[in-house]
Amino acid sequence: MIFERETERLKEDILRLAGEVEQRLREVLRNLDARERAPLLAWAARDEEIDAREVQIEEECLKLLALHQPVARDLRFVIAVLKINNDLERIGDIVVNIADRGVRLSAFPVSDLQSTLMRMGHLAGAMLKDSIDALVERDVPKAKAVIARDDAVDRLNEEVIREVVARATQEHAGARVEALILIHDVARDLERVGDHATNIAEDVAYLADGTIIRHVHAP
Repeated sequence: MIFERETERLKEDILRLAGEVEQRLREVLRNLDARERAPLLAWAARDEEIDAREVQIEEECLKLLALHQPVARDLRFVIAVLKINNDLERIGDIVVNIADRGVRLSAFPVSDLQSTLMRMGHLAGAMLKDSIDALVERDVPKAKAVIARDDAVDRLNEEVIREVVARATQEHAGARVEALILIHDVARDLERVGDHATNIAEDVAYLADGTIIRHVHAP
């Protein structure tokens, strides 16, 4: 009975963290798109909140492992939460990175590549939301659908890289080079969000039936 109560609390904590990280990603993308310098500057001070909650959840997991020595499905649950917790904390860090780059980008004229960044952001954000929904529902098909969408984020990232390289090597690139590098870095950040969402989806499949599908493409 004690173990069930503690695992239920752990589930609530990881879902609360997931919802917070998902919301933060949406907000920073909105700030980036609107070039809102003050809100972008404020993100750095908020990073410690996610870090503290990540540590708390990790401690809860380790306590469950030490005191109850769970097996089978219960053990998979604790292991999956440990891994998902780490991915969520990394996405929280990426939000701060995007905000920092957005502050610096706001000093330059708007690039037409911003629309591609927003497409990447919305796709990566949708992947994160769906991976969390799959976690709540323990829905393996939904998790596999998230994994299948990672290639689309990768393709957009490659598109941005090609454009950045082409434009940065033009004879009169000048001051635009710094802006292009920042755009490249934001695209890389968003590609990493997609990777972390994919990791979460893979862990949902593991949680549901013990199947490890990492590095295996979904059909």
